[in-house]
Amino acid sequence: MAMIDPEQERKRLAEFYVGQTNGELENVASQASELTDAAREALRAELSKRGLYVGQLLETKSAEEDNLEFRDLVTVRKFWSLPDAELAKGVLASAGIESFMFDENMGRMYLTNVIVGVRLQVDPENVEIATRLLDQNVPESAAEDTASDESDASDPDAST
Repeated sequence: MAMIDPEQERKRLAEFYVGQTNGELENVASQASELTDAAREALRAELSKRGLYVGQLLETKSAEEDNLEFRDLVTVRKFWSLPDAELAKGVLASAGIESFMFDENMGRMYLTNVIVGVRLQVDPENVEIATRLLDQNVPESAAEDTASDESDASDPDAST
């Protein structure tokens, strides 16, 4: 597969946008979040040359950043190994429950998860169903002792 030269791509896009009508450019600009950086840059330049509004192109990245969501998550299980945690995450995903693994990179960094384990967390409204699913589908030997899991489940910020 041939690499695209960024400068040639900018020139190609600039030439393409020159041939577009004002309405076509404005239509493309309304979908700026789907464009590459080079395409946005070339479109912004052409809109500016024509004296057309470029604000929507400038607002694209900040609008995406505003969509960040912070959620309080609850630890439903802690695992000593990353593969066991990934298996449990897959069980939850197959049931349509979004889950997140925390501290999984600590094992990679220190070559062991013995230090902290891998925490599997879900939204508070999914704790009960996630726990039932994991109890049915993930062997107890894969998880850390359940007493510590229950204490983590009541405290979203609990750590070992």
